[in-house]
Amino acid sequence: MASPREIRLLDPHTVNQIAAGEVVERPASAVKELLENALDAGADQVSIELEGAGRRLIKISDNGCGMTPEQLPVALQRHATSKITRVEDLQSVASLGFRGEALPSIASVSVMTASTGVADGLRTKIRVEGGKVGEPEGVSGPRGTEFQVEDLFFNTPARLKFLKKDPTELSACVEIVSKYACARPDARISLRHEGRQLIQTSGSGDVRTAVAEVWGRETAKMMVPFDQYHGDVRVHGLVSPPHATRPTRNMQWLFVNGRPIKSRTVTAALDQACRAITPERRYPMAIVIIESDPARIDVNVSPTKSEVKFHAEGAIFDAVRRAVREALLETGMVPSAEDLAKAAEALRLASSNPLPAGGVVVPQPQLDMPRMEAMPEQMQPEAVATALPDLLEGLKIMGQVDQTFIVAENDNAILLIDQHVAHERVLYEMLRDTRGSGLIEVQKLLEPETIHVDRRAAELIAPRLEELKEVGFELEPFGGESFLVRSVPALVRLKHPMDILRDILDQMADGQAEGCVVPARDEVYILCSCKMAVKAGDPLGMPEMERLMQDLAKTENPYFCPHGRPITITISKGDLRRKFKR
Repeated sequence: MASPREIRLLDPHTVNQIAAGEVVERPASAVKELLENALDAGADQVSIELEGAGRRLIKISDNGCGMTPEQLPVALQRHATSKITRVEDLQSVASLGFRGEALPSIASVSVMTASTGVADGLRTKIRVEGGKVGEPEGVSGPRGTEFQVEDLFFNTPARLKFLKKDPTELSACVEIVSKYACARPDARISLRHEGRQLIQTSGSGDVRTAVAEVWGRETAKMMVPFDQYHGDVRVHGLVSPPHATRPTRNMQWLFVNGRPIKSRTVTAALDQACRAITPERRYPMAIVIIESDPARIDVNVSPTKSEVKFHAEGAIFDAVRRAVREALLETGMVPSAEDLAKAAEALRLASSNPLPAGGVVVPQPQLDMPRMEAMPEQMQPEAVATALPDLLEGLKIMGQVDQTFIVAENDNAILLIDQHVAHERVLYEMLRDTRGSGLIEVQKLLEPETIHVDRRAAELIAPRLEELKEVGFELEPFGGESFLVRSVPALVRLKHPMDILRDILDQMADGQAEGCVVPARDEVYILCSCKMAVKAGDPLGMPEMERLMQDLAKTENPYFCPHGRPITITISKGDLRRKFKR
């Protein structure tokens, strides 16, 4: 029988390190907390400097109200805050921060130097190393506060071990600063990494201008504004039209009273507002800003303060859905009957064209890249592929079902083929097999086209241009968040290559920003093959289906796509006869 263990209070340093695990997960978390403090202090100019993606240095300077010599040492203690004074204040938090945990938590896992003053001239400076607070000293400087955080997690090697590579960590920092730049367009916010300017906003106070400064001018220009009141709740912001969508939700930024948040309620409202006018599994870009009485919102849900609870979820849902949908309708963004007729005619003409070398090409809305499903060992692609008969033995194409599945028969079986994943397999092997023998066939553009991405994506994509070139997309940096496109793969010449490229860039950037392992070159081929392939819902003519089946039969694995999804389902003719008691 175990004996009772001694129960004791933890020392303040240990408590702060435990709190740091909740509040400071990575450099971006420290940037977020310090930036919130600057904005809460009334700053309208904030300068952020990073080195080593924030591991080596995070320096944030502001022109806020500053702190007195007496206030600074108190601010470095746990649960010290100027934002609330009693528990009742939690019911109507109007500031970004309020827990009083950030500064001591960051200081406990870094070497922090704080310098502050309430007027130009004398400032107070304190150095904290691993939670050990040094003596205050007087220095000169302007009104405001500066925090310098060096060697983040130097005394917690386990935390360092779990950080991602620098591009991923830097991307997270850029994203959080970009969000606050949109939430607070009245503040001039700059971000530099090792001397290179990544973000610089003007502090104009205009949301569209702030979006242009972080997402790019072209993106901001095409977005549709909305602004409505629903009772005492104001919903305003920008949303992209149906032709400008993304394969993920990463460019849907939500804010409540100036705070970036995550909310299923608001996301669902966006989905419903755009459902009828946005292609399936595509998501609009959106900046949704909700202003409400702080007493009707609970921000004390998690230590990171990224989640909120609305007291009236239904009212918020209705307000967002109605504001976004009515803005799109009023701007004429819903396709007309004439537009739909033209699209149908284009599909009819496309289906009558022979399948060009390299694959089927029909300009249709894109679908998300399917995720790889786990399969039992006995169903792995290699095992099944070697056990099935030759597809082309007596092959006859019978038709297309639901403009998605090809129905065929050969000497041995009835075949059902998923046209999208079949074409994806063909394209993937073609891209992969050119790796050692030079580039695939490309189409040079007579006039280079410019493609714009946001700053975060530009930082992640720039080191990987050679991989894109290997699959036929030749890009070169064109300043800031822009790239010149000089060539595209010849096999997408009848599609919209810039749309395909934009999807590829989005998903390459999103995969790294979300903390995934940086994709291997092979995964770029998989992504490109998915985006270039014919889609479910594309009508195919008989010659196209025959060509696709011939190309599929030549692949090393005609039964599973590169993600592991089945391409072909077979019903043997013997089994078919037995089903009918023959």
